[in-house]
Amino acid sequence: MKYGEKEIKEFNPDRDLEIWENRHDKNYKIKITLPEFTCLCPRSGYPDFATIHLEYIPNRYVVELKAIKLYINSFRDRYISHEDSANEIFDTLYKKLNPKWMRLVADFNPRGNVHTVIEIDSDMIKKESVDG
Repeated sequence: MKYGEKEIKEFNPDRDLEIWENRHDKNYKIKITLPEFTCLCPRSGYPDFATIHLEYIPNRYVVELKAIKLYINSFRDRYISHEDSANEIFDTLYKKLNPKWMRLVADFNPRGNVHTVIEIDSDMIKKESVDG
């Protein structure tokens, strides 16, 4: 196993998803595009491909870029649905970073004439919990 494969296979977001202190008090938006997301369909085993778009306004922490790359790559051999993968990524990052605001869009490549886009926005979640 090559060193990159080992890093990805052994990646644990609780332990390895490195975050850094945000040294700026003002509100600013960070946009990260991860165009090579892959996972495996839990039903067929076929690979699914997506571009993950992450935007957030940091509070006390920002995510280290190599760490998020390894985290996203850790999905490549997992059998997980589009919805579950997008929600897991959002929830993991939201819990670690506790941002002022965060939005994740998982834009999956069409397969079998179906194109899926999953959008999760912390403002929608907060509104639902207040309205619910």
